[in-house]
Amino acid sequence: MLSALILTVLAGLSTLLGGLVIFFVKKQTDGFLSISMGFSAGVMIFVAFAELLKESIDGIGYFPAVIAFFFGMLIIYIIDLLIPHSYKQENPCIESKRKCDLKRCGVLIAIGIAIHNFPEGIAVFFSSLTDIHVGMAVAFAIALHNIPEGIAVAMPIYYATNSRVKAFWYSFLSGVAEPVGALFAFLFLYKFITPALLYGILGAVAGIMVFISFDELLPKAYEEKSSNKIILGIISGMAVMALSLVFI
Repeated sequence: MLSALILTVLAGLSTLLGGLVIFFVKKQTDGFLSISMGFSAGVMIFVAFAELLKESIDGIGYFPAVIAFFFGMLIIYIIDLLIPHSYKQENPCIESKRKCDLKRCGVLIAIGIAIHNFPEGIAVFFSSLTDIHVGMAVAFAIALHNIPEGIAVAMPIYYATNSRVKAFWYSFLSGVAEPVGALFAFLFLYKFITPALLYGILGAVAGIMVFISFDELLPKAYEEKSSNKIILGIISGMAVMALSLVFI
């Protein structure tokens, strides 16, 4: 049990390795922002379709997985309506609207990836309990593709706040959802979790991540008016995720 929890912690906190990237960014530029926002969208979209939705379809079938996918979109859409798109009125003298919007993007990415990491933590935990060697393989694979997710979280937060520490902290919070998922599974779901429920959650998370990409990341990226760099960022994000999934 302890080994399973340790493996989940290590897999989740690998997002910190991605978050370390912001300590090597010497100067903020709009071009680099466009690339990083495109990269974030590429990561989110690719992992949603190539991993999460695929796993959901394989586990519970096409129609239930698609229902879960659009249910996830509906949930995040309702949340999007309830959360104001601008914090300018709340902080008129502290942050510009542009920085507030960037911070919102970063927070939503962190939330999306944290929700994504939660069932991953459950997966690592249960696979480790079944066979520690299988658990180690799953944990390594998840840790590998958590690195670009850490980058996706840290970059917009850094551009919004000019704080490397805050950006790093947000990447940590998105990763810590994985061991929290394992702990939750141990305390509450050990006797009740079913494969069908887990696969349904994965489908819903895929919908959430796609919605965030199209509603927040890409519109914000195109405000910077560097379309070629945005496309480069999207392709780079997808390519990095594709390479990481090779090891799964």
